[in-house]
Amino acid sequence: MVQGRVSARVEQLNESATLAIDARAKSMLAAGVDVVSFAAGEPDFATPNFIVEAAVEAARDPRNHHYTPAAGLGELREVIAERSAHLSGLTVDPRQVVVTNGGKHAVYSTMMTLLDDGDEVLIPAPYWVTYPEVVRLAGGIPIAVPTDLETGFKVTPALLAQYVTPRTKMLIHVSPSNPTGAVYSEEETAALADFADRNGLYVVSDEIYQQLTYGFASAPAIGSFASDALAERLVLVNGVAKTFAMTGWRVGWVVAPTDVADGVIKLQSQLCSNVANVSQRASIAALRADASETQYMRDAFARRRETIVTLLSAIEGVDIMWPQGAFYAFPSVQGILKKEFDGEPIGSSYRLAELLLEHAKVAVIPGEAFDAPGYLRLSYALADEGIVEGIGRISAFVARL
Repeated sequence: MVQGRVSARVEQLNESATLAIDARAKSMLAAGVDVVSFAAGEPDFATPNFIVEAAVEAARDPRNHHYTPAAGLGELREVIAERSAHLSGLTVDPRQVVVTNGGKHAVYSTMMTLLDDGDEVLIPAPYWVTYPEVVRLAGGIPIAVPTDLETGFKVTPALLAQYVTPRTKMLIHVSPSNPTGAVYSEEETAALADFADRNGLYVVSDEIYQQLTYGFASAPAIGSFASDALAERLVLVNGVAKTFAMTGWRVGWVVAPTDVADGVIKLQSQLCSNVANVSQRASIAALRADASETQYMRDAFARRRETIVTLLSAIEGVDIMWPQGAFYAFPSVQGILKKEFDGEPIGSSYRLAELLLEHAKVAVIPGEAFDAPGYLRLSYALADEGIVEGIGRISAFVARL
């Protein structure tokens, strides 16, 4: 007998904590509440005008009013192949590229294509909330590999080796990291590539923040250190969302060995056909542009990083690492959790996030969402004055405890 209206597969999913808290903050703002939100994982800039104009022109072209290949527009696949080869150190053919509905869709399709029931996936923690959920959807088993502030939020081959079993199939590699902003050095990246190679692991490298770094042009790519054998088990996922302030345009991609790419294309042909053509045309304009066209965003993030880390460091009970990439601060708040509110210890970063939203009107994401209790994630993709105001409210709240 059928037991429930919703499948067990979907019932086991956890709602995205980042989207849920961001939605709550936006709802409060819409109701007239003066909330400063550090919750959103997206640039606060408008999409650059030259990209918007490309989309307007594309919308007028009847070619874009119809279905196109499931793998994406040929012109976009060529541009992505060229860019991926330049950034990854791999030889990339356009046939290895599949355009997806954003980076999240790229991760989902990759897991559905590569994983069978019971396959184990090593996921360094703290991790982006979506990784373990899509692994479970694909029948896999997510294995969290814990890191912390003392280790710089990075895994090593020695640490990973403790979690490898005969069922381990994949390692997820993310640099720069969401939520920590950690970036692996060339030496550290090479060591991880060697580890995956020796253990016969597939590697999914999420490179969505690769060019949002501080002090260097881009994060070292694991593809640059991949042997020929590892290159056949290496999948890159990326998109235009973060680098070009295009989160709402929903364009990402998978770069994979041709047989894996063909599997992703087959899945996509049954799942959603093709990505919106107008968004694909806009992405071609974005990817062809000179880096100087979006330098103002990177400059703003670098300035905001200085501001938020400096202000957070001044709060008693906060310990923080300077993020080397992305646009997140990930402070430890262990010292605050020992303090009391209304006569009771705060106890958890989840409770602290609740109190900050209720009493300081500041939205942050608790570390529990990333399998890292005792931390908070604060996005600094908001205006400079918002950062100063929001951290000021947090500081004032903590001072009252």
